[in-house]
Amino acid sequence: MKKLHNAPPSLSAAAKTWWKKLIDEYAIEDAAGLLLLETALQAFDRMHDARALIKKHGAVTLDRFDQLRPNPATTIERDSRAAMCAALKALNLDLEPLRDGVGRPAGG
Repeated sequence: MKKLHNAPPSLSAAAKTWWKKLIDEYAIEDAAGLLLLETALQAFDRMHDARALIKKHGAVTLDRFDQLRPNPATTIERDSRAAMCAALKALNLDLEPLRDGVGRPAGG
């Protein structure tokens, strides 16, 4: 019988949707897998928060000498994306989610 693992309350609504989708499709139930998934989705949330800051303030900002500098949120977005991808890779998810039947999926 499959255990129900609720998404951590600190995750955003979008991340909770991904939590449910990935738990269901890949049957992630072990403690390490759940921790990696939580880590990936926390990075997902950070990435989206940084993207919102970039949208609000722009990809570049002016420093005190009126020189263009990268918005620090661009670094946060990049690093969060890398952390999310690393955690998802560490989960070692198959390219195809679990299916009930054997063989190739029906094609179109």
